[in-house]
Amino acid sequence: MDHIKRHVFVCINQRQPGHPMGCCQSKGSIDLIQALGEAVTTSELAANTAVAGATCLGPCTLGPNVVVYPEGVWYQGVKKEDIPEIVEEHLTNGNPVERLRLKMPGPID
Repeated sequence: MDHIKRHVFVCINQRQPGHPMGCCQSKGSIDLIQALGEAVTTSELAANTAVAGATCLGPCTLGPNVVVYPEGVWYQGVKKEDIPEIVEEHLTNGNPVERLRLKMPGPID
């Protein structure tokens, strides 16, 4: 897959209802990945951008989570309505959407 320049992972993990960590799927990640996939495949990005579902990416309580590689940009609490902005600003223009970037609570060791 030499032609792929960017890979976008959307957490589609599902946990039992009431799990203390929650899960991205219960927060709408299936609709999110479908909208993102459609936006990418119907644009010039289709030739060099892959979209895939992933099981738990980690910060479940902040989801749905999306991570874009190779930049390693993480997004939190992404909604279907945010997809056009992510596609335009980040995937097309190369500018991460700062308001959606993952903000981990507390220090990370």
